[in-house]
Amino acid sequence: MQRAMAAEAEATREARAKVIAAEGEQKASHSLQEAAIIISESPAALQLRYLQTLSSVA
Repeated sequence: MQRAMAAEAEATREARAKVIAAEGEQKASHSLQEAAIIISESPAALQLRYLQTLSSVA
């Protein structure tokens, strides 16, 4: 009986972890979408981001 309850608790924890991970991915996706909109509205912002990327690679 205890094993069954432990297995159920583990399954519940895993399910909760998956939901939390999915919510995090969704928030990250929205943030990236907002950043893309902002950058697309400003060519200077795009150029600055490009230069920043080059700087971090070098």
